[in-house]
Amino acid sequence: MIFVKKNGAGLLLCLAIAVPSWCLGQAVPVIGGPVFAILIGMILTLVLTKKGPFLAGVNYTSKKILQAAVVFLGFGMNLTEILAKGRQSLPIIISTIATSLIIAFILFKALKLSTNNAVLVGVGSSICGGSAIAATAPVIEASDEEVAQSISVIFLFNVLAALIFPTLGGILGLSNEGFGLFAGTAINDTSSVTAAATAWDGIHGSNTLEAAAIVKMTRTLAIIPITLALAIYRGRKANSSEGSTFSLKRSFPFFVLFFILASVVTTVFQLPAEVTAPLKELSKFLIVMAMAAIGLNTNIVKLVRTGGKPIFTGFCCWVGISLVSLGMQHVLGIW
Repeated sequence: MIFVKKNGAGLLLCLAIAVPSWCLGQAVPVIGGPVFAILIGMILTLVLTKKGPFLAGVNYTSKKILQAAVVFLGFGMNLTEILAKGRQSLPIIISTIATSLIIAFILFKALKLSTNNAVLVGVGSSICGGSAIAATAPVIEASDEEVAQSISVIFLFNVLAALIFPTLGGILGLSNEGFGLFAGTAINDTSSVTAAATAWDGIHGSNTLEAAAIVKMTRTLAIIPITLALAIYRGRKANSSEGSTFSLKRSFPFFVLFFILASVVTTVFQLPAEVTAPLKELSKFLIVMAMAAIGLNTNIVKLVRTGGKPIFTGFCCWVGISLVSLGMQHVLGIW
């Protein structure tokens, strides 16, 4: 009862935003529910005169519900199937992830970009958009405004990729297999990968959607090493500044451990789609709900005013990933 009294109002407000955002995301998947939730939350927070009753629940949703969403995401990861089908794409995936992270680091130094913005945009661009940002944000203790800004940047280039890539692939003469790899490695959000692959299939009468989705799921596995590496780095840095001894237990993001366990359970017990599909949908809905909370904690005016550097970073990561994906295909003879 104490928990409900403290957090109930904020949780209900986030839920009230998440439901229509989810429906809008289903209707317009290339934009997606998380973006609608952030936008509605940011607009609503401008007219809320008293945020006090909602504050605790909104903060709980933006932190704990977000972590729960990442855990449930693990139930959609059958490691054996993903690695068996996505093995061919691993060199391209590793190359594109490395490219995005290097570009983000260079621009972090050159533009004096916020550390967290550089990390979130780099990871979101290279791995799996909103899901990667959701997993990384708690590890690096990113603010809600940093998360909202990074999600917005990723969304912008998701839409552009979904609209441009099918035509670009045709101009470049990509094969069906080549376009599946291109979409799966160079577009960072599942809904936009699906939109681009579906458009390609409609134009060419092929079936690249499944291949692109498998490549995308293989990329998602990179959440595990990336979040663990960031946790260890931040833990060592914090302990160095404090003069204390590094503790892996204190630095380890345990929600990522539960994500791994969920993936292992799905793999070992070969959980059927009837079990995993609802859990995957729950994960997506919880991300939408958490993004509503992040929107409620975000100043839209400040977000727009400070958005230039993150957008430029996202653009450079997007172009770099696209060129490396195509280049690696050419080198490997897949094109």
